[in-house]
Amino acid sequence: MARGIASAGVWVRHGLEAFLCLVYPEVCALCRKNPAGVKEGFVCGLCRSSVLRVLPPFCERCGLPPSGKVSSQHACAHCRDARPPFESARAALVAKGPVLEVLHRFKYRGELWFEPFLRDALLSAAVPALSPDSWAGLVPVPLHPVKEREREFNQAEILGRPLARALGIPMERRLVRRSLPTVTQTRLSREERAENMRDAFQPHPSARRIQGDWIVVDDVFTTGATSGAVARVLLGLGARKVVVWSVARAALEGGLLPQENSESVGG
Repeated sequence: MARGIASAGVWVRHGLEAFLCLVYPEVCALCRKNPAGVKEGFVCGLCRSSVLRVLPPFCERCGLPPSGKVSSQHACAHCRDARPPFESARAALVAKGPVLEVLHRFKYRGELWFEPFLRDALLSAAVPALSPDSWAGLVPVPLHPVKEREREFNQAEILGRPLARALGIPMERRLVRRSLPTVTQTRLSREERAENMRDAFQPHPSARRIQGDWIVVDDVFTTGATSGAVARVLLGLGARKVVVWSVARAALEGGLLPQENSESVGG
């Protein structure tokens, strides 16, 4: 039975890819000039070359690169003061330029054909970093049920599922639930984001006690208010430690990620 379901999933995916190739020409969905197909997430090599990857040195806690020259591990001023609940937070790409456009269209317009591009970026950065350790499971940041019904998908689940598969660990959807329909974080300050997330997440009604080390996955990390709130719930359920991974790292105005601490990502 399980094999039949898996086979059906493969056929559905192949059918979707065939449909996309018929409806959309195999051309980059960003520049609309160069060739790019389903396997590339409709992002061509030239557009990929302008994408910036987050590289060390960065804050050992939240992953934010410093504004000045730093050659060793350090903790940023916010993490020294606030001590976020997660052990560390890392991201694959800098949230600017084409990455921001892809994330916006993927998340808010439902342009899911960008998934291979975002998935590959996350896997190429996260799997080597996470593979040496043993993980109990992965939790995608949940959406409020109303928001998920409106959007018809949870972007964190779409991105977290292949990472869980690559690591050979379960993706758990019934440990944490979003209990409050919070306003969007986009235009909020760091303090407002933290207040917005206060009590926004709770243990899922079917949650169980857990052990070991856990991974939280989201699409974008800015201040860590959202992923930190999820981490607190997991710690309260018994997790030993929680790390956060996201596709992209953003920053509030006045704390932008510097380009000199990143490098381009090729095809």
